[in-house]
Amino acid sequence: MDEKWNIVYYETTLGKSPVFNFIQSLNVQAQNKIAEVLDLLEEHGVLLGPPHSKKLTGTPLWELRMLGNNNIRIFYITIIHRKFLLLHGFQKKKQKTDFKEIKTAIARLNDFKSR
Repeated sequence: MDEKWNIVYYETTLGKSPVFNFIQSLNVQAQNKIAEVLDLLEEHGVLLGPPHSKKLTGTPLWELRMLGNNNIRIFYITIIHRKFLLLHGFQKKKQKTDFKEIKTAIARLNDFKSR
């Protein structure tokens, strides 16, 4: 069996993790759903596809999708040594993802790369 992938949470220069804090702010049912999908991501890695994972066209980002009542999304990228970096989490309220959500994830990615 192949080695599992690892999940890494983006941290600000002050050591805060916005994605972890977002997940902790959700109800237990939503947290459990996220944990299930993160387990799938660790197990299947880059081979995880729809409906749980989808590439965001025109960006380096991937979208982890938790469907259902909460419609939660987490943007992430792959980094070296079989790791995924979780950049931004939010609840999707419209059919199309707000550009500000993508912009937040890209800004965090650029911050991560600059350090």
